[in-house]
Amino acid sequence: MNADCHRSPLSSDRTATRAQVQRIRTWALLLLWSCQFGCTGFARDGELSDLGSLARSILGANQGVYVESADGSVLVAQADSVPVHPASVSKVPTTLALLHRLGPEYRFITTFAATGPVRDGLIDGDLVADGGGDPYFVDENALLVAQRLNESGVRRVTGVLRVRGALLFNWQADGVAAPLQQALSGNTSVTAWTTVQALSPALQVPPAVQFAGAAPSAGSGTGDALAARPLVIHRSQPLLSLIKSLNDYSNNIFKPLADAAGGIGSVEGLARQSVPETMRSEIILGDGAGTDPRNRLSPRAAVHLLQALERELAVSGHTLVDVLPVSGIDAGTLHDRLNGPDESGRIVGKTGTFGDYGASALIGAVPTTDRGTVYFAILNHGVPVSEARRRQDRFLRALLARLSTSPWPYQPDLRPAVARAEAVRVPPNGQ
Repeated sequence: MNADCHRSPLSSDRTATRAQVQRIRTWALLLLWSCQFGCTGFARDGELSDLGSLARSILGANQGVYVESADGSVLVAQADSVPVHPASVSKVPTTLALLHRLGPEYRFITTFAATGPVRDGLIDGDLVADGGGDPYFVDENALLVAQRLNESGVRRVTGVLRVRGALLFNWQADGVAAPLQQALSGNTSVTAWTTVQALSPALQVPPAVQFAGAAPSAGSGTGDALAARPLVIHRSQPLLSLIKSLNDYSNNIFKPLADAAGGIGSVEGLARQSVPETMRSEIILGDGAGTDPRNRLSPRAAVHLLQALERELAVSGHTLVDVLPVSGIDAGTLHDRLNGPDESGRIVGKTGTFGDYGASALIGAVPTTDRGTVYFAILNHGVPVSEARRRQDRFLRALLARLSTSPWPYQPDLRPAVARAEAVRVPPNGQ
């Protein structure tokens, strides 16, 4: 007898029931899968919907904050069109203008030349330092120049050091001739010497050039300085890494740097052209560093300037982390802020602080897995600096908790700045 003949109607019903159950299970799994990807999105949107109330309660109802995702969705907008003093956030439009005008690989040139003949290791005249606006020429760079002079045979100068052009030394613009002459003579900090020695282990003592003259100054010097023969050309580190170093610590040497970008009028003009027309009047710059009382910026304009900077960087294959500090990683203003396990490396931004104006700011960007980059600007005014920073960090922690974030793909360049600079000897024939 065929075994199938023994199958009862009940057995047939059970087989059908199992098939139905399997189909139900399949649909249930599909629904669960759909909710994991779709419903989670809705839940996250729901969580983000409370950001406005959090901004009011954490930052204060009259404080400016603006948050926008990569697709243009506005997540928070509070007093976002009100321009207030941005303090050092003013360095962001200056950074944009410098990169746009000069390019990321630009190097500032400082030329060291002799006003008299050079023979037997002696310059019979003065040594002229012809500045080209390098804002990062410090003791280490002076030792690098002295090393190249020694390598070319120069060890003594009958005259003095003369300075001309736009020359900054150790972050100072005035009275730089005397301290620069001292540095070229090998008299620098121990830290500067050990840094240079680490780059050139064969050096046993600091490189030095001895000056017989005692009164270095600005001016053309003895002889015809215009016809002075170049001996060493110093090239700064590339503009990209130079700006990164200055922004990490928010150094106000950015103020004269605006001149290299065409002047503060050009910086302001480019900044206004880089944002929607409705926001252009919300950008006012009296200087490029953030110390001028006239400076004004709105939160939404700050975010759009950050996006403009990102676009400018993308042209050369770079990102915001190449010019702005990354929280918890880079030394400087953001090293000790937002540096917890789920925060460090997730925020790239620019701080701004000027207590005299009641200004404290933080703008930046966060990478997410589902919304692209999320940009933010918090511009506090009339709040004590320490309290403003506490509120900023608390709000950003709430934002991070509601976003699916990931760290920026970033490895800091830990070399000393002088390792990225160059000093090149000029042959006697100038070739």
